[in-house]
This record gives sequence, C-alpha cells and structure tokens, in this order.
Amino acid sequence: MKITLLAAAAFLVLTPAAFAASETFTAALKPSNEVPATDSKGSGTLTATYDTATKKLTYTATYKDLSGPAVAAHFHGPADSKTNAPVVVPVKEMTPGTLKGEATLTDAQAADLEAGKWYFNIHTAANKGGEIRGQVTKK
Repeated sequence: MKITLLAAAAFLVLTPAAFAASETFTAALKPSNEVPATDSKGSGTLTATYDTATKKLTYTATYKDLSGPAVAAHFHGPADSKTNAPVVVPVKEMTPGTLKGEATLTDAQAADLEAGKWYFNIHTAANKGGEIRGQVTKK
C-alpha cells in the first residue's frame, strides 16, 4: 500500500513537467519590415523562449546601426507583417545593443504569439513609430 501511494504521489508531482513545453521564437529586425518602411541602416535579431507551464516569455534582442539611441522597444499585436498594432509587451530596460527581459503572458497573448500575430520593433527619436521591425515566428 505504501509503495502504491508513493508511486501515485511521485506521478502527480512529476506529471505537470511532462506537459510543459519550451517554445522558441525568432524575428529578423529590418527597416524594410516597418509599416511604413524606413530608410535606416539598422538591423537586429530577436530570440525568445516561451514556457507553456509558467506562461513566461523570456527574450533577447540585439541591434546595431540605428539612426540614434533606441528610445523604446515593444512586442505588438495582434497583427500580420503589413499591419501596425498596439503594444502588448513593452521592453522595460533600454540598454545599448542588447535588450533582455521577460513577461508573463495571458492565454490570449500566448495564443496570438503562437499564431505568429506578434511583431517586435525598436524605436528611435528619428523614427518614433519604429526603426526596425520583425514578425515573431516559431522556430
């Protein structure tokens, strides 16, 4: 009886981990992806991981050659690659060259992310609407 109870307890403790998944997302940040496109020489990449169990999105974006310092960056959605949308997740700390952060998503936000309906962009003083942008897609 004790062995059965211990086995059942171990199964219940370990079961959520079996259903958890870590999903990877990427985006190529380019001026031609902005709506409307910019004439920037900037570029960048975004890599993000979403943990389906904790609903935590963790991301790193690197960028270079912008027209000036980055003043803001955000995930936006829901939108396709030709449409602008409101901010969904703002980047809290603006650091030169590399942006890192995390956010806990709602179920609706996670569904839009997984469906490819989010984009990430970086804003500068010269390009207030965004200088470089990329559609966030599952890797």
